[in-house]
Amino acid sequence: MSAEKTNTAFYNLAPLDKNGEPFPFKQLEGKVVLIVNVASKCGFTPQYKGLEEVYQKYKDQGFTIIGFPCNQFGGQEPGSADEISSFCQLNYGVTFPVLQKINVNGNDADPVYVYLKEQKAGLLGFRGIKWNFEKFLVDKHGNVVDRYASLKTPAGLESTIETLLKKP
Repeated sequence: MSAEKTNTAFYNLAPLDKNGEPFPFKQLEGKVVLIVNVASKCGFTPQYKGLEEVYQKYKDQGFTIIGFPCNQFGGQEPGSADEISSFCQLNYGVTFPVLQKINVNGNDADPVYVYLKEQKAGLLGFRGIKWNFEKFLVDKHGNVVDRYASLKTPAGLESTIETLLKKP
């Protein structure tokens, strides 16, 4: 039985949390992680509800979700960190970590998204993020397993999450 190699590049990432403090991905080692670029004023914003449901269902089994607010698509995330946090909590009961607002495309894209896009291209090899609520699924060893378009619902990821949770 061969153990999967740990991808240290993923665990060396340390984006900033909503308070501007480092959020070292080292703490995610051994967990299945879903990373999502989120926005409060998007047609896909109701996915927050589904994300929170999936998070609650699997968080005690070694799963987490990390949300990255982004204002690059139609200006749909204009708020401050506090406004975004309040919105997520009040409207959708979000308890998974929502970090600092970032850019996911362009020269000033956050290193997390530079890394994710290098690991998994989108449809037809497109490397950019097309819209809010695009998702990246990372296994327990820090390997980017898959990338999903905004249309993919959180519930639609459950069987893949379950499979990854069962793997050593």
